[in-house]
Formats: sequence, structure tokens, C-alpha cells
Amino acid sequence: MKLVKPVAIFDAGIGSYAIVDLLHRKQPQRDIIYFADRAHFPYGKKTADELADIMKLTFKRLMRYDPSAIIIASNAPSIMVFDRVKDSSPVPLYGVFPPLEEAERKSRSGFVAIMGVASMVKSEMGKAFVKNHSKKPDNVALVNASPMVELVESGTFLFNPEKTQSEVDRFMGDLLEKYPAVDTCTLSSTHLPWLKNFFEKAAPQCCFLDPAESIIGKLEKKYSGSGLIQGLVTESAEYRLQDFKKMLRKLDITIPLDVIADE
Repeated sequence: MKLVKPVAIFDAGIGSYAIVDLLHRKQPQRDIIYFADRAHFPYGKKTADELADIMKLTFKRLMRYDPSAIIIASNAPSIMVFDRVKDSSPVPLYGVFPPLEEAERKSRSGFVAIMGVASMVKSEMGKAFVKNHSKKPDNVALVNASPMVELVESGTFLFNPEKTQSEVDRFMGDLLEKYPAVDTCTLSSTHLPWLKNFFEKAAPQCCFLDPAESIIGKLEKKYSGSGLIQGLVTESAEYRLQDFKKMLRKLDITIPLDVIADE
């Protein structure tokens, strides 16, 4: 059966499936393209120029499937290059951004942390995002959570939960030692919500926010389809197809999967 004007959702791996699943549950008749671009994992170590090139290549690949819209399901390119690449997409383009305003509303102490990949939290664009969206920018910590993202993309969170909890405990211990007043954290990589239970166990006094919810409401409300989900994947020597398939099986995700040769 052919996809009808699907929404294309992509990231550098398993992270974006959380948004695919959320969209499918909220709009079960909508067709979806899910692209896991593992050949370019991690986005968090890419420069802005590299990310811009990857985004443009990805748009070109996805247009073969006649999408109605494209979602960049990653905070790093959304913050760092969205304005640079939006005109390269022939269809409406959406990004995923840290829910900073919500975090500040929920925080009791007034101190929050944006947990994201290295390139985003260290970039001038990341700092500018905080300045432009926070009422008290000095109370916002930008925290490198790239090691946590790796726990997800490697599958460690699925196949070695004890090690995962130990790593998350250490990460949150270091974060709260450096920023003891923080009580609300944004999971500002689409990989990080997969670890939400681990984070809540490591720091039950903190609130952890998933950025996925807001993006679904922005999509065009009128659509047709049969609720089909087509998976696409690239692979590399380190992030192999067989390992990705193993993660999908562990998560009970059964979708058709086409392999795209890296360009």
C-alpha cells in the first residue's frame, strides 16, 4: 500500500521514534516516514556547517516519498541551523526546541537545566536561544548530555539497564553538584526521553520535560492516509543495521525498513 502525503520525521538514530509513536497515537490514520540517519550519528559532534549539509541532503532524500511536512526531530540542528536550511525544504519544516518556557513555569526554585548534545549547548546559537526565550537567562544551565545520548543509540539502555542507571546516577550527581538549585530539566535531545525513568530514579526531586508534545499540535490538521509507518535507515561501521534491528525488536517496533546507502 502506498503512503499518502506522509509526515517525515528524522534524527540521527532511534531518538526520533518517540515522536513517530506519539504522532501515530494521536493521529492514527496519518502516514509517517521514520528516518534513522545512523550514518551521521551523533549530530551532537557536528559543526553548524556540517549539520546544514546533512539537513539539505536529508530533505533531498525524503522528498522522494512526497511528504506533506518534515520534522527535524533533533534539538541540535533545530537550534543551530533551522533558519539556514528552512528555505531548502520544499514542504513545511518543523524543528524540536527545548521547552524552556514550560520548564521555568514548572520550576519551584527558578533554576533549570537544558540537557542537550555537546554542539548545541556549547554553541553561540544555544546561548542565544536561552537569552531569547528565558525570563532569567542567568538561571539556566546548558548541560552537555552527549554521554546520555550514546547510552540510547548504542542500545545500552535496553540491553544493560543496570549500567545505564549507574551512568545516569553519576551524570545527575555531577549536574546537581555543579548546579544544586536546579529542579527542572529539559530532555533536549529526542534520545533523552527514552531515559526519563532512569533520570527520575536518579533525581526524584527534579522534573524532566519531553519536548515532543508541542510539535504535534503544529501540523496541518487535515490529512489522509492509512496509518502506515515506513522506516528508513542508514548505517556506519560503528552503528550497524543489525544492531538497529535488534533495538527495534527489543522495543516491539515492527515496521517495514528500507536501507539507504550513505551519500
